[in-house]
Amino acid sequence: MRTLRRYLATEIIAATGLVFAALVLLFAFFDLVEQIKDLGRGAYTMRRIALYVLLSMPDHVYALFPIAALIGTLFALAQLVAGSEYTVMRTAGVSTARFAATLATIGLVLAVLTFVVGEFVAPPAGQLAQRLRSQAITGLVAQEFRSGLWVRDGRSFINVIEVLPDSTLRGVRVYEFDGEYRLRSISFARRGSYQGDRRWLLQEVTQTRFEDMKTTVREVAEASWRSVLDPGLITVLLVKPEQMSAWSLYSFTLLLKENRQKALRYEIALWTKLTYPLAVLVMMVLALPFAHFQGRQAGVGAKIFAGIMLGIAFYFLNRLFSYLGLLNDWPPFAAASLPTAIFLTLALGLMWWQERR
Repeated sequence: MRTLRRYLATEIIAATGLVFAALVLLFAFFDLVEQIKDLGRGAYTMRRIALYVLLSMPDHVYALFPIAALIGTLFALAQLVAGSEYTVMRTAGVSTARFAATLATIGLVLAVLTFVVGEFVAPPAGQLAQRLRSQAITGLVAQEFRSGLWVRDGRSFINVIEVLPDSTLRGVRVYEFDGEYRLRSISFARRGSYQGDRRWLLQEVTQTRFEDMKTTVREVAEASWRSVLDPGLITVLLVKPEQMSAWSLYSFTLLLKENRQKALRYEIALWTKLTYPLAVLVMMVLALPFAHFQGRQAGVGAKIFAGIMLGIAFYFLNRLFSYLGLLNDWPPFAAASLPTAIFLTLALGLMWWQERR
């Protein structure tokens, strides 16, 4: 069995690697085409575009792991079926369940690799890509911390504690410095709403000014504030929960709960992060009955096409259940794990049906 496992691992990993290379290069090309339209804006040169595309690749690798594993396993097993090698293995006494267990063992290595990429490689690379792009186009330097979003705009530093779904800002602090980087004023507003043309209406504003060795404090109900920030740019600067690491999601979820804020979106993203590597194992097991289905009647191309359709279905089902869980307040674990559970049930059902034949 060890020889069989080694042989299957070699075939599957080689096929999965080829699929990965093709898919990642395809998505990188799409990113390049998408970014070309911003060529020449600010300091966004071709070199920076290429760097952005390169830094975006780990995120694509993470997202494509289950799909690539499914297609690669389908291709490798379809080749075995076409060459009658699968028939020989079954005749030698290897049951479908034993075959599935072997695939799961091989998939465990890919699942661990998926978690490593999703936890330690893709999040920092994706965040760096977004910062480089926004800094090149707008000249802004931005970073998100536990204290909120921080943006540098010339001689001013802007801190936004929270951005609400309607793009309203909550807890806005503006630190203004002079040419010698001496602090001149601190403005705090409880809320800020966008008025258009990069103008914001700040409410409940407290401004503290430092001039001539004295401090003055002024409070106003409303104030107009012009800034390079707009809702579209803030959306780009903020890190999406799906692009955060599991540890960051866990820490941020605790922070939101401590402040009695709704954390469901981040909890769903956290459980999705934790269960997503298991989808690699499920997809590889699912490939077994599909690869054997109709034996020689269905060509390798048809089976690969079936694998692509299954992979796309899993991707959209995963996104759909995340949104449904968010809208209907489902338990985070259920919203994150249901797509994987559905495909696991499908794989087990097809194997049972195949054995009955």
